[in-house]
Amino acid sequence: MGIFKKAVVLSEALFAQHHVELAPEPEGPHHGVAAGHGALPATAERPALRVVALGDSMVAGCGVDSTLHSLVPDLASALANDIERPIEWSLDGKLGATMRRVRYRMLPAVAEGGTPIDILLICAGSNDIMARRSPADWKDDLTAVVRTATTLARHVVVLSSGQLYKSPSLGHALRKEVERRIDAQTADSAEICEKYGAIYVDLTHDQLHADSADFWASDHFHPSALGYVLIAEATAGKLHKPLLKALVD
Repeated sequence: MGIFKKAVVLSEALFAQHHVELAPEPEGPHHGVAAGHGALPATAERPALRVVALGDSMVAGCGVDSTLHSLVPDLASALANDIERPIEWSLDGKLGATMRRVRYRMLPAVAEGGTPIDILLICAGSNDIMARRSPADWKDDLTAVVRTATTLARHVVVLSSGQLYKSPSLGHALRKEVERRIDAQTADSAEICEKYGAIYVDLTHDQLHADSADFWASDHFHPSALGYVLIAEATAGKLHKPLLKALVD
């Protein structure tokens, strides 16, 4: 990257840091049950599947007025519809969380709980990008998270950083630099997940309609309620039915 381009990126990053007012973490429950349209009632023989989500503001639901309108409940509903079985979901999300926070604070809390987990969803990475954490640090943290997570859950799902590079709150040069970093992070993440047996859901360049104003919340940085629905549906679509059926066998 040339000196002039670096200066432009830095100036846009500083502007965003001091002028973008991020949506707060919403009120609302951090756990619940999604029945789905065709889900059968849970029984002792076929209990609800337990989905635990850990990560950043996407997990917390920043951008909407209630956690009930955010990613994790939306994804639970989509999965419940797909496998026709109730999903018991819980979330632990924090605005600004990096993968390091997941590694050292969130995962240890899950390990202490001791309750069996069917799907452990990890969603972080955008803050690592914005904080300009090194690829080496990212790979070290994600590797540790995935290796630990696979000992705590039947299936581990890692969600990519998504399409932050389309955020209307960021300048053009900064968006291009964020996209470059996300592409590199995505490649590293996919390799790590494949090596350690996690499912990597890459939404980096999928058609999520992130170019539409309706996709974004009022802060133009986090998804709106519609944005979360679109992300949840895309994520559910990539969790292949053979895997989901295996969960209920």
